[in-house]
Amino acid sequence: MEETLEEHTKSLAAPIIFIIVMVFQLSDKFLSNMKTKASMSKKDAQLRAEIKQLLKEAAALSEPSTFAQSAKLRRMATAKEKELAKSQESSSKEIKVSFSLYEKILMISKVVIYLTMIVWFWRIPVVSISKELVQPFGRFLSWKTGGSFSNNIIMVGVIPWLILSTRVGKYLCNKVLK
Repeated sequence: MEETLEEHTKSLAAPIIFIIVMVFQLSDKFLSNMKTKASMSKKDAQLRAEIKQLLKEAAALSEPSTFAQSAKLRRMATAKEKELAKSQESSSKEIKVSFSLYEKILMISKVVIYLTMIVWFWRIPVVSISKELVQPFGRFLSWKTGGSFSNNIIMVGVIPWLILSTRVGKYLCNKVLK
């Protein structure tokens, strides 16, 4: 009875750890997206549109007879670019201050949860994988699991599983949530 309960806990440990890691990765991605969206104000978007329009008009006036008008439009676009840079600098400082608390809370909670999982699953295999699937990395994956090799099965420890889950989670977040 005790053996089946331990086996059932091991079978659920890997997906639960992966889900927890994915939640942290998604919240980190969500926070960075919110930070980016907050930095794009309507005034900045309007200034960008005006700059683009001025440069387009200046490019259309590239003949020698209209050079003065073209130069004037380019100077206006440069002035608006400076204004945009000042606006972005001031808003980025405000955004950095407002989001830094959330980033710190996320990092602290991530560290605490990861350390808790490491302590909880220390020397307990999280998942077992066929030896052929992970041929050159078997010893690394079975690090700190107690019995590392048995027959053609490799027991994966919590630390390698966390590293692997984090890498896969970052990859999925970057590919799925562009």
